Amino acid sequence: MTSSRSEEFDLGIVGAGPAGLSAAVTAADAGCRVVLLDSAERIGGQYHRHPPASLAGDTRVGKVFGQLRAGFEAHVQAGRVDHRPGHAVWSLVREQQFVVNALQGERERAARSVRVRSVLVATGAHDRQVPFPGWTLPGVVAVGGAQALYKGSRVAVGRRVVVAGTGPFLLPVAVGLLAAGVEVVAVVEANDPRAYARAPRALVGALHKLPEAAGYALALARHRVPYLTRHAVVSAHGSRRLEGVTVSRVQGDWTPVAGTQRSLPCDALAVGYGFTAQLELLLGLGCEAAPGGGGLAVAVDGKQRTTVEGVYAAGETTGIGGADLAAVEGALAGAAAARALGMTALPGPAAIRRLEARRRRLRRFAQVLHAVHPVRDGWTTWVDDSTLVCRCEEVTVGALRQAVDEHGAVEARTVKLLARPGMGWCQGRICGTATATLTSCLSGRPTTTQDAVGAATRTLAQPVPLGVLASLYDEPARDGDVAHDREETP
Repeated sequence: MTSSRSEEFDLGIVGAGPAGLSAAVTAADAGCRVVLLDSAERIGGQYHRHPPASLAGDTRVGKVFGQLRAGFEAHVQAGRVDHRPGHAVWSLVREQQFVVNALQGERERAARSVRVRSVLVATGAHDRQVPFPGWTLPGVVAVGGAQALYKGSRVAVGRRVVVAGTGPFLLPVAVGLLAAGVEVVAVVEANDPRAYARAPRALVGALHKLPEAAGYALALARHRVPYLTRHAVVSAHGSRRLEGVTVSRVQGDWTPVAGTQRSLPCDALAVGYGFTAQLELLLGLGCEAAPGGGGLAVAVDGKQRTTVEGVYAAGETTGIGGADLAAVEGALAGAAAARALGMTALPGPAAIRRLEARRRRLRRFAQVLHAVHPVRDGWTTWVDDSTLVCRCEEVTVGALRQAVDEHGAVEARTVKLLARPGMGWCQGRICGTATATLTSCLSGRPTTTQDAVGAATRTLAQPVPLGVLASLYDEPARDGDVAHDREETP
């Protein structure tokens, strides 16, 4: 084991997406010494994902991200921000200060710890999935995965692709696939986007989004891609890999309309039903959470402070709202943290008021998005007893039904103990919400906040080698930055 000492940091930020980058730049502008840790090798998060410069092809980034990256890199060069890519943070510990524990590298898995006075969690979200017959076939991927492959590696998920689920994120994914030369067979939206017309005031606050939306619509029309609203992919089929999907018209509660099923041949399906916030680190610190922003979100005040002193949150962890809102929240969180830490070069009151006003407008628009694109419980009618819910542990709907009907389980935690959904590699990140919903529908009780918190709570936010955990007890804790190199235990 080797150890090394390092100066402490004022602010530790987890996540290098729009929220984390914006917070880092704002806090560094105010005089903070910042350390930013992110599991990816390149900054930007999912929204600003871009290929490495060494990859052939167009590697341009947008103007907004270009400006944000320039400010961030200037602080890195000046030594005000310590950027640590390839660091997967697996826990935050509150002592006299905060200890951020991370694993560096995909292969060596070296343990790294750093002490900070305050911490800001901007870990974003991952695709929300709902199970249906055939969803585990090779060729079925999350919409975020399809976008990440293209944006980060210029790899298309297939040659004939169906994009399905709900939410505006389906559109940029479909258009990105078209730009890659892929045939998009159809975009299948389970809700009715015409509902946006019911909230004109909120739409006024997001007028800058209209040209973007119009561009997506024109691209789909130019390539003659069908846009099927109030339709859903209710099953996927194929022998060894995906060969096609069955699409059905659905009612308002997402139950299929009889006689409307039809098959669409394809070799890939990009599917997603919104996003689930990554709250493990925040819940592990004891931060309160509540339903909001399209799912469970951490509770924050007007300064992006959580219910735990010294802990801030920004971006999708406070409610799914998109990159623009995440960047605004990150700036406000960075400014608030800097003020609490005693920094003096702070943004002026007028600048803060402008950010707060923009946050209000974007949050109103986000509320409209969630109202127009909810995930209805009617998807539970698409599955049968042989449908897998937890692909890690190969737990079926029938196993969940048995836990409810034969053993009297009425909440997801009991079902987890009886049938093992959520005990595999992903620790319920994919199946947790689906298991809670299915349990509620099977037992006849509504899903509670505690169900959602239980599905999102994990002792470790990342898979950790046993050798790393054992090393925590090898010697007394030391001040500063400590590095432990350990071989991974099978």
